[in-house]
Amino acid sequence: MAAVVGALPQALLPAPVRWVVFGASGLAVLGRELGLWRFRVPENARLVPERVQHMGEWGALQFGFEMGTGMRTYSPSALPHLALLAIVLVVPFPAAFVVAAGFALGRLAMPLLSNGWSDDGSWTRLWARAEPVVRPLLALTCVGALTVAMLHV
Repeated sequence: MAAVVGALPQALLPAPVRWVVFGASGLAVLGRELGLWRFRVPENARLVPERVQHMGEWGALQFGFEMGTGMRTYSPSALPHLALLAIVLVVPFPAAFVVAAGFALGRLAMPLLSNGWSDDGSWTRLWARAEPVVRPLLALTCVGALTVAMLHV
């Protein structure tokens, strides 16, 4: 969907304008993730509604889709927003699917790690200790990968 929507600004705005907006956004997100400054990112901070439980498989499917796409979730990181902005502003249509696949793998990693670790809350404690190192590393990796990819477009 973002790739289709992105066709409009990519067709109407000159490439240098799109690159400046994307670059400034990338620096802002990188600074946020490195803890240099704080700002809120758009989020749909809602938990699982009770009606989902009464809709059977369809409710779980709908909620899973909403969570997986980031349409219904808390956003502790701005990196998904940067990936979306990249797709809308600078990523060519075919490559948007690669970025989307990377986003999907990132969304999948945390619940798999959390569920695979234990049920006693030790994952939460482990993540709390690792987050100060992992968050900047993820930010640098994401921004670096987008930058390298865009330089080769």
